[in-house]
Amino acid sequence: MQKRMTLHVNDSQYRIESDTARSLLNVLRNELSLTGSKYGCGEGQCGACTVLIDGRPRRSCITPVGAVAEKRIKTIESMEKNGQLHPLQEAFVEREAMQCGYCTAGMIMSGVALLEKNQNPSENEIVRSMNGNICRCGTYPRIVDAIRQAAEMMRGDAK
Repeated sequence: MQKRMTLHVNDSQYRIESDTARSLLNVLRNELSLTGSKYGCGEGQCGACTVLIDGRPRRSCITPVGAVAEKRIKTIESMEKNGQLHPLQEAFVEREAMQCGYCTAGMIMSGVALLEKNQNPSENEIVRSMNGNICRCGTYPRIVDAIRQAAEMMRGDAK
């Protein structure tokens, strides 16, 4: 069913007309040209399409756009501010936490959601929060290190 709605994405408002059952990922990529979130499995299992909806990580490939109208949506494109990367983006680069890069946006969005709730997560909390984000290159230890480093940076006690 086609419906006019307002999406609040990355601190901007977008008026769209779309089928309410259409995936948020499809709208982000094809209507709003926000292509950082990737289509991976299409079933919400791999995490490549993760965005934040009202601060919580959600799989945009299985989220109907009609369910998120009027909610705050953040994509990977919102993490950089005035040429400054988010501390987790910096840590991903410094710790070489990515290889092919396909999962990176989803990993960062899930990690940011954790760090916004808890700036001093244990390794178990990091692993638990990243559960469901799949990296086919297997850089999991470096991803955990990057999240740990970003937490230190955000607390101001980075070395």
